[in-house]
Amino acid sequence: MSPWWLGGSLGTLFGIGLLLVVRRVPFLHKPSVDDRISPYLRDLSGPEVFVGVTSSSSPFHALMRLFEPSLRNGARRLERLLGGAASVRKRLARAGIDRGVEEFRIEQVLWGAAFFGIALVMSLIALTAGKGNPLGLIIFCAVAGVLGVLSRDTYLTSQVRRRERRLLAELPTVAEMLALAVAAGEGPAAALDRVARSSRGELAQELQRVLAETRAGESLVRALDALADRTGLVALSRFADGLAVALERGTPLADVLRAQAGDIREANRRELIENGARREVAMMVPVVFLVLPVTVVFAFFPGAVGIRLMAG
Repeated sequence: MSPWWLGGSLGTLFGIGLLLVVRRVPFLHKPSVDDRISPYLRDLSGPEVFVGVTSSSSPFHALMRLFEPSLRNGARRLERLLGGAASVRKRLARAGIDRGVEEFRIEQVLWGAAFFGIALVMSLIALTAGKGNPLGLIIFCAVAGVLGVLSRDTYLTSQVRRRERRLLAELPTVAEMLALAVAAGEGPAAALDRVARSSRGELAQELQRVLAETRAGESLVRALDALADRTGLVALSRFADGLAVALERGTPLADVLRAQAGDIREANRRELIENGARREVAMMVPVVFLVLPVTVVFAFFPGAVGIRLMAG
């Protein structure tokens, strides 16, 4: 590694550290109105941001509390840059994650910092070994940080899809259990309570939330409508709407639940057949691009060698 590049890198790191220190000097940092009145309004502050991001017993909790102002500023800037708070809030609800948008943005900042740190260590190792262009490595670190931020968003989408698959898998069984409970003579609320207490899974937790809303004074129909809006699944929305219509109009609830369970199982069967057809097409890719060329090479190689020997 050239001494000029080593000196420049050390000088840059020293300058960044000095800038961070100067920015934290008290007489240069004018406190905002929120900072001045927040100690007197501690009981009215919002929920702890780092609940769910890291546990209070974790050794990283103190480190995160130390960098809390920087993380909050980074989360706010990331929110202004990316936007889409409504979409993030909706996906968090569909994934069953009890966090706010600010907590999710802080996680994105942490993921970006982690990716940037890994790329920085790799770049320093490459520079120490005398390989790589410093400008290219700086761009590589920046791209890694951006990929870290976007990776957390992609992971949230995958969490939503996994939870939706679990909900769809549990829905036919829960519908049949509700139909049995209603046919045995229990009311809709009592049947929901029995099924929620006797089953485990994502849908059971949603039913417990519906019952908690009804105990808080909300009507069962509105709680079921909120369940349909919160999950965003067509099958679950149809299930909640069928329950609501049956409760409002007096339709036989057990027959409605059995019919919905049958429809959901048939939809799952169709989806399984469609996935199998798509996987069958995807299986042709290694056959065409790997197995077939190797077969052709094995078939023509002896003939090509024989022709070359005869020509020689």
